[in-house]
Amino acid sequence: MDTKRLSSTLEQALSTQMNVELFQSHTYLSYGIWATDLGYDGIGNFLLRHSLEERNHAIKFMQYILNRGGKPTVTSLKAADKDPQNLTECFNLVFKHEVENTEKIYNLVTMAFEEKDWATWNFLQWFVKEQIEEETLAMDLIDKLKIAGGDRATDESLFNLDKDLGKSPDDSELARNATSENP
Repeated sequence: MDTKRLSSTLEQALSTQMNVELFQSHTYLSYGIWATDLGYDGIGNFLLRHSLEERNHAIKFMQYILNRGGKPTVTSLKAADKDPQNLTECFNLVFKHEVENTEKIYNLVTMAFEEKDWATWNFLQWFVKEQIEEETLAMDLIDKLKIAGGDRATDESLFNLDKDLGKSPDDSELARNATSENP
C-alpha cells in the first residue's frame, strides 16, 4: 500500500527548500567565522547561533517530508559567497538572504494551495511567520549599525554593538539538543 501523502512535485520542492535552509546555515556559519576572525566575537556568536537556527529549519522540512511518507533528498552545498567587505555589507546580505528565502517559502505556500494540500499549507504557515521574524531581525541589524555610525562608526560604537549582539537571546536550540521529535 502506498502511504505517501505528498505529491512528487511538493516532495521535490520541499526537499529543495530543505537544502536552501542548509545553504542558509552554511552562509551564516561563514559570516560568523568572518566576523569572529575580525574580532567581532559577539556578532560572530550571533551569526553562528543563527546558523544553528537555519539548520533546524532544514530538519523541520526533512521531518515533515518523512512524516508524509516522502523521502527528502540532500544535495551538495555550493560554497558560501565571498566574505563581506564590512559589517554594512554583511548585514545587508543577511537581509537579502532572508527576503529571498521568504519568496521561496511563499512559492511553496502557493504550490500547496494550488494542490489543495492543506496539511502542507498548514505546515508552511510556521515558516511564513518565521520569515516575518527573520526579516525584522535583519532590518534591526541594519538599523543598529546605522545608529552606531554605519561604515564610519567609532571603535567604541562597534564595541558596544558587538557586545549587544553577543548578549542577544539565543532563540535557537543547540544542535546537540535536536531530535526528530524536537528539531
